[in-house]
Amino acid sequence: MSEVFCDLAKGKCKPCEGGIPPLTTAEITALMPKLDPAWQVEGGKLRRAFQFNDHYVTMTFVNAIAWVSHQQGHHPDLAVGWNTCQVEYITHAIGGLSESDFICAAKIDALFDL
Repeated sequence: MSEVFCDLAKGKCKPCEGGIPPLTTAEITALMPKLDPAWQVEGGKLRRAFQFNDHYVTMTFVNAIAWVSHQQGHHPDLAVGWNTCQVEYITHAIGGLSESDFICAAKIDALFDL
């Protein structure tokens, strides 16, 4: 793994075409405290559910995620409801989690805190 950013939200995702191993359990454990505690690793994926007051705010958040994802070249799976958005990251090219998943999760945390 490359040098871990002290502030993941300031990091930049690196394109992944495969050929590198996914993060180890120890590496994931070291990165988890850098994210909001609402993030969980389940089934090899990094997940967090966000709740909002209404659909408009939910969709605004989803569009902000889309913009960040486009800028970073790293895209989550989203499940969107009336006042909820579940965000799920995995680096498909390596079949597991990468540092980019954590960088994007931290950027999404920063959006939610605005």
